[in-house]
Amino acid sequence: MSQISYIKYKDVLEVRRCDAEYFKPFNLLAEKLITDSNFSYLENLGKFIIGPFGSIVKVEDYVEEKKYKYIRGKDIKNGVLSDVENSAITKEKFDSLPKYHLKNNDILITVVGTLGNVAIYRDSFGPSIFSCKSTVFRSSKINPEFLMIFLDTKYGKSLLMRNERGAIQKGFNLPDLKQIPIPIFQDSFYKEINELVLLSHQKQSQSKQLYREAEELLLAELGLLDYKVKHSLWFTTTKNEVNEAHRYDSEYFQPKYAKIIKKIEKYEGGYFKLSDKNYAKISRGSLISDIFYNSKKGTPYIRGADFSSGILGNDKLVFIDDSFQKIRETMVKENDIVFSLIGSVGATAVVSKDFNNSFISNNTGKISIKNFEPIVLQMIFQSIIGKFQFEKEKTQTAQPKISSDQIGNFKIPLIKPSIQKQIAEKIQESHRLRKESKELLEEAKRMVEEEIEKV
Repeated sequence: MSQISYIKYKDVLEVRRCDAEYFKPFNLLAEKLITDSNFSYLENLGKFIIGPFGSIVKVEDYVEEKKYKYIRGKDIKNGVLSDVENSAITKEKFDSLPKYHLKNNDILITVVGTLGNVAIYRDSFGPSIFSCKSTVFRSSKINPEFLMIFLDTKYGKSLLMRNERGAIQKGFNLPDLKQIPIPIFQDSFYKEINELVLLSHQKQSQSKQLYREAEELLLAELGLLDYKVKHSLWFTTTKNEVNEAHRYDSEYFQPKYAKIIKKIEKYEGGYFKLSDKNYAKISRGSLISDIFYNSKKGTPYIRGADFSSGILGNDKLVFIDDSFQKIRETMVKENDIVFSLIGSVGATAVVSKDFNNSFISNNTGKISIKNFEPIVLQMIFQSIIGKFQFEKEKTQTAQPKISSDQIGNFKIPLIKPSIQKQIAEKIQESHRLRKESKELLEEAKRMVEEEIEKV
């Protein structure tokens, strides 16, 4: 639906923007609601710290030990810092970049690529620096919990996103961020928001702790709890092994993979291959033309981006319009496991009730599992057991990819039912707390939006 905004010539000159997107009616409404009452521009409330130049941290600076973390743009989402696939750097590299050391209550804003995601850094996250994809806002003049929530409300987000510039590589410019108006409220209101956010983060921490306990239970059962990975710089293999595997890349034959698989094969409970129809059925998703895409309603169409965090989300979800006539397209059921075939190989998620009878894209596969806890299988995929098998089996062309047949080669330990039950209970409780944490942040956003609208 077309929208028309009437603006003054002097306003165009002032912001040096003449694109319609900047002056959308809702952006103007958000600005008016905030500037008609007590407010301050962001630059007057603290200072910005721009991330380091991209090439300062190189791949050779990465290490396995997660003591000194390198926070990238994709680690900032939903009001929290994700630690699912964090990168870590050497102590020497960390110490050489003191300007970019994060401090308690710093606000991180993604400013390149995926724009406008916001999160608070806590000391409990561990020593960290941030990448060029983000900018840090540091302040002692405004409650950081409130600021984070405001920037994620529909009003704050619109005033943030209207500053998007660029064609191929989208980004925010620092002068634009400085001029974002921030509403000023009573301290008592800040306290209410602060309490909700702190409770949300507490539940998030409890959720992570339970998940760690579940993973430790799994690894202890397999004798892998304190397992040290050793990457071999050189090794040998036989011609027969090469011919049998139909693989000629050295990475496939890395001894570290064989050692993990041997651990699985020696497990007292036994193991099964995912190609075994007594336990699993693997199917590839279907290509559905984007002419049937609907942004609001229809049947969910699950793509790799929808579960990159290990849990199916609806932030970027598209739907297939009801006008689409299904023929043989692949659909998923509750408790199926979806996995990425191309790009983010290794990403998996259990299908929840909300996504029952959804379509999955042709770059995605599904595993229908029986005689085994799906939620435990997904944890196996995310542990060293699964990660190593994904790394071993995947191939690399323009981007990494893996086939359904290669997934079928995976060996899965037949964890004792009693241990599976304990692991599943911890994961389910972890997911429950994570959901409650997200709901508390949504409640805080609603309260801030309502307070703005009272003006």
